[in-house]
Amino acid sequence: MPAEPVATTDAPRAIGPYSQGVVARAGRLVFCSGQIPLDPRTGELVGAGDVKAETHRVMQNLQAVLAAAGASLAGVVKTTIYLTDLQSFALVNEVYGSYFAGATLPARATVQVAGLPRGAQVEIDAVAIVE
Repeated sequence: MPAEPVATTDAPRAIGPYSQGVVARAGRLVFCSGQIPLDPRTGELVGAGDVKAETHRVMQNLQAVLAAAGASLAGVVKTTIYLTDLQSFALVNEVYGSYFAGATLPARATVQVAGLPRGAQVEIDAVAIVE
């Protein structure tokens, strides 16, 4: 296992699908740029305003970048989620969490931003260990 979760009762417990921290073993790292819900074939925004559909596309785009680098979601140790509306947090969290089922949950930050490229509602970046 390339990463180990950090958990302590001396800090607030995770309130979603993420770890308080992650210890990454030595190895090659891949730093993924933020992905927005663009269809790689057409370059068009997908989801038509449906934040869950947008999040699925973002996660699929991240998976593709990771695969091209020889990594996978299982090696992700840190993500940042950017949302244009924190009211969408629960919906995004639900989709995001489904992509990490059975894996060490990465450390994560989630922030609200004033806007994202192309009118997207969600953007996610990641750091992963190349397995």
